[in-house]
Amino acid sequence: MQEVYDTIIIGSGPAGLTAAIYAGRAELKTLVIAGVKYGGQLMDTTIIENYPGFPEGINGPELIERMIAQAQKFNAQIIFEDVLKVELKDKIKKVYTSEKEYQTKTVILALGANPRKLNVTGEEKLWGKGVSACAVCDGALFKNKEVAIVGGGDSAMEEASFLTNFASKVYLIHRRDSFRAAALMQKKVLNNPKIEILYNSEIKEIIGTDKVEALKITNNKNQTSQILKVDGLFLAIGHIPNTQIFQGQLELDSDGYVIIKNDVETSIDGVFASGDIKDKAYKQIVTAVSGGAIAALKADKYLKEN
Repeated sequence: MQEVYDTIIIGSGPAGLTAAIYAGRAELKTLVIAGVKYGGQLMDTTIIENYPGFPEGINGPELIERMIAQAQKFNAQIIFEDVLKVELKDKIKKVYTSEKEYQTKTVILALGANPRKLNVTGEEKLWGKGVSACAVCDGALFKNKEVAIVGGGDSAMEEASFLTNFASKVYLIHRRDSFRAAALMQKKVLNNPKIEILYNSEIKEIIGTDKVEALKITNNKNQTSQILKVDGLFLAIGHIPNTQIFQGQLELDSDGYVIIKNDVETSIDGVFASGDIKDKAYKQIVTAVSGGAIAALKADKYLKEN
């Protein structure tokens, strides 16, 4: 007879692993399908300074390994396979990986979202070594240094302003001659003496050996190029939630994020979502951890009532 889990958690970032810890402690029969490449964005994060309990900081992979060990301590089963397909609408839900089919009474979705990238030379090599998609996470590492941020929406304005709390200079690079951000947010940036705006500009290369040293920037109007010396580059050009396999089953918004109610509940009973897969605003480890805990508690409550 096919084994049926109490909950299957898809994803192994902070949200998914926290859900596993809470589900395991509640003595739910728990399976975490972590993915072949597990750990989410934290696996590309060198130092985390804003996660409580680590005053000296902790690197992302170490935090993930500690969370995995804690989940396993509470008997959560963790497998390193990729999910290919799900069937969520029936009471017993099915999750298919490249290896086999798994069945469960509840599902917690914690697949996260990936930052949109520039896809230029040097980006992958220097990711986490001066290239970041989170000013709130990494801005404090650039105290009294010069940094650049690329984008033209509300997030870019907000993060550029935030970076001026630490950096001596912030270059805001935008490929068009005007921003799409709200007027009030634009005004805040335009009036900040620490921010210099480079309109009609595109980054063609990120230069550096083991850390960001400079950017090669081309003006898309006159095709002139310049080398801009900076210590860091922040991307604020959006994220892509990993929800493609749920299209047609779950309610998603126009950007592909899971639509939720009551913190973590999706449009299907017994299916919960946590972390960046539904968080468009904050994308912090602590908010992901919170969501993972709530999702596991909600799954436990659902199982007791159904």
